[in-house]
Order: sequence, then C-alpha cells, then structure tokens
Amino acid sequence: MSSALENLEPSFVWSHFDGIRQIPRPSKHEEKISAHIEGWAKGKGYEVLKDATGSLTVRVPATPGHESAPTVIIQGHLDMVCEKNSDVDFDFMKDPIDVRVDGDWVKANGTTLGADNGIGVATALAVADDPDVVHGPLEILCTVDEETGLTGAKALDASIVSGRVMLNLDTEEDGAVYFGCAGGGDTITTLKVARRRGSLGSVPVRIAVKGLKGGHSGLNIIENRGNAVKMMTRLLLAAIEKGVELDLVSLDGGSKHNAIPREAFAVCRVPKTALDALQEVVTAGKAEFDTEFAAIDPGLEIVVEQPDDSEEKREVFNQHARDRLLHLLRTLPHGVLSMSREVEGLVETSNNVAIVTTTKGKVEITTSTRSSVMAALHAAREQIRSASELAGGEVEEEEAYPGWKPNPDSAVVNKTLDVYEELFGKRPPLKAIHAGLECGLLIDKLPGLDAVSIGPEIRNAHSPDEMVQISSVQRFYEHVKALLKALA
Repeated sequence: MSSALENLEPSFVWSHFDGIRQIPRPSKHEEKISAHIEGWAKGKGYEVLKDATGSLTVRVPATPGHESAPTVIIQGHLDMVCEKNSDVDFDFMKDPIDVRVDGDWVKANGTTLGADNGIGVATALAVADDPDVVHGPLEILCTVDEETGLTGAKALDASIVSGRVMLNLDTEEDGAVYFGCAGGGDTITTLKVARRRGSLGSVPVRIAVKGLKGGHSGLNIIENRGNAVKMMTRLLLAAIEKGVELDLVSLDGGSKHNAIPREAFAVCRVPKTALDALQEVVTAGKAEFDTEFAAIDPGLEIVVEQPDDSEEKREVFNQHARDRLLHLLRTLPHGVLSMSREVEGLVETSNNVAIVTTTKGKVEITTSTRSSVMAALHAAREQIRSASELAGGEVEEEEAYPGWKPNPDSAVVNKTLDVYEELFGKRPPLKAIHAGLECGLLIDKLPGLDAVSIGPEIRNAHSPDEMVQISSVQRFYEHVKALLKALA
C-alpha cells in the first residue's frame, strides 16, 4: 500500500518516520514502538540495552576508520502526545496516524502527528542506515514517557549509556541551536463535591467551547492563545453574576498536562425560562473573546445545546461546591508569569491550567508550571497551593524536574554552531527553550555529559494542528550528518 510519505527526501528519515507513525505509542504505552526499534536493531546486528522503565540504547559501531572517536549519544523519546478533535473517531492505542502532504508540510488528519519526537527518532535510525554518513561509535538512546513528566529520563539506568557527548533531537525550530531549557512540575488539586437534586422545572444545558488552537504549553504559551477552561469559567461566572439560576452538573476540559486546553464542556441545569438569558450571556462572552483572541484563535466556537434529560444530569453541585470550583479556576494563574532577565525573548516562568475532570464526588484540576529559575518555579507552585487550599482543595505536588543551565563554553554546542555555519553560510541563533527537554535530567544522570539540542521546524506540537516542514527536515538531516562527521 502506497504512503503519502514514500517519495519524500531524505528517504532514510521519512521511511523510518512512516514506520513509526503507524505504531501506537501513547505515553506509558511504548511497548510496540520499543519492539519495532529492537527488531530493527537486532536485524542489523546491533547491541540493544534496556532498563527497567523501558528506555533503550542501541549501540551502532563506528564507520570503519573512526572507531577511536568519542562515542556520541543521539537521543530522542518514543512516546507522543495523543490529542484529537472531539469529532474525530480515532483510537491512539490501535490506529495508525493518518498523514497527508500539504505543500511543504506533513500533517495529520484531526490528530496530533507525532513528529514530536518521531522525526528525531527517525533521524537517529536513519544515520545508522545511511551508508553516506560518517560517524564514530553511536548510542541511540530512546527514552519513554517523556511527555507526561520525563519519567524515563528521571529513572534512566545510567549503565546502559557510556557516551558523554549527546545530540538531543527534540527541539522544533529550523536552524536554531538550543543549549538550555526550563524545569517544571505539575500540581493536582482535588475538590470534593457535595451534590443535591436539581431544582424543579430546570432543564439540562450543555455548553461547548471549542475550535481553539491549544498547542504546546511551553512553546506556545508566549503567544497568549486562548484556554478553553478559563473561557468556560468566565462564561459560567458571568451567567451567575447576571442572575441566571445556574446549577453545575460537570465541567471538563483539556486532556494533557503539557497542552493548552483547546476544548471545554460544561453541563448545567437552568430554569427553562432562563434559557434566553443564558444564551445572551454566551453571545456577549463570545464577542468579548473574539475581541481578545481573534488574532491568535480565529476558530473559536461556543455552542449551547439542550441534551436529553437523564438521572445523572439531575444531580448538581450544591452552591458552595460550584462557587469554590469556579472561583478557584478564575484565580489560578495561566500564561506567561515572567520573562527572562538574562535571555531576550525567553519566557522565564509560566503556568498552564491544563485539565479539569469531573466525577460524581470530586473535581480534579491539573496545572503545569515551568521556569528556568527554580526559585521562581517553587514560588508559582506555592501560589497555586495557597489558592487551592483556600478553596478547600487537597493538593498533590509532583516532583519538579530540573532545567538545563546554558553553558556557552560547551564543546559540542560550539561545534554544532560551527558546522551549521560551514554548511549554510550563516551563524545559527543560540537559544534556550521554555519547554522541558530531557537534557537537564540526563546531565544529572551522566556526570560530565556535554549536550546540545537541534531539530526541524515543527509547529503546533501537542495539538491536532501539529505539522513538520519537509524542507527543514532535509536541512536538519544534513546538519546532523555533517556534525557526526565533524565529531568523528
């Protein structure tokens, strides 16, 4: 069966990516993609080492004559963020990603593409297959569960890695060289919910906020994209403050800690006589949001509908539980909290109000905080804890992961800059990123590790609008090949 990717160049990269995109690989479910890579490696006669969490290293012998060169680690992660539009029928546990070529871009149809970090892994495998690539000994390090907290890197068994020079292939900007990243940590707040029967004469109403771009909560947070959860909160509170007798049945939005929520859904009960007033509030709110966000989120839709009534829709939050939840969601910070004083244009600290999930007796709120300054990270999380505890919530703080402190004297960073300039005739920008790369954790695990991160142009990662630029993959591959030759 032909593939949309079969005629793309560089063929070694796209062939491997075509195989990867057909294999389910949600975070914490990397068994199939791991077996695929192990099968490829063993077919080549390469040694494979695997640790208890499932991260693996493939040892690739040097090109003849370069056996004495330092071992270079090529590193990427196996899992992908699994986001889809609510109207798309897709099972990430079994379905292959449906891809298409649109001009100079590869895209998916209604789901995340998985170029983050499938293209990086495909490139690592490609350099081992490509007879034109000159390299010293290689260790292809593939970690697991990067997208839900970098747990594969946190738990890495250092004995499966011997190299101390690393190319991380997980950044998403064509022609940029990265040498630092933010640290981060998630906070989960649980609010217990007391319920009562809905008022006599009330009817169920479902409000949907959708059509937003969402995106990566590290890379896209600076763009001030709309957050569907925050928008829904504003709508519900506006209705209450306008005198609409609104009872809340459920509020759900977002699905990934590292993705800005694109959609949110609330089921309410209101008196039948209040339906027009509620619609007026929603219409006015939509107009306000369009004024705020039209330039960045022109696809916003807000839909109000009356679903069939049912027993589960008759059990509503009591007023105290409703107000605690909505006022907490309004209070929790979202977006850029501060910019770096040291690196122009770099977000220092941010917070993503990422997920809200309602069950019968409780609501869980997940926030994801990032910062390149650990003291600022802790301060932002303390603010979230204080607000949550004032609202009567139980707070669980997941362990923060460290950032990657920039080292301008890094030998591999400067070699990467030099090789790019020799190839393309210009010096690439040297940057730090407001996202969690595994480099900081791996440097802690592997003392003396010297790391750099590069990648092709990937846009809208962590959303169904994710796309990777074909021409940038070509440039990226040429850069990786030339860098490996220089290091050999």
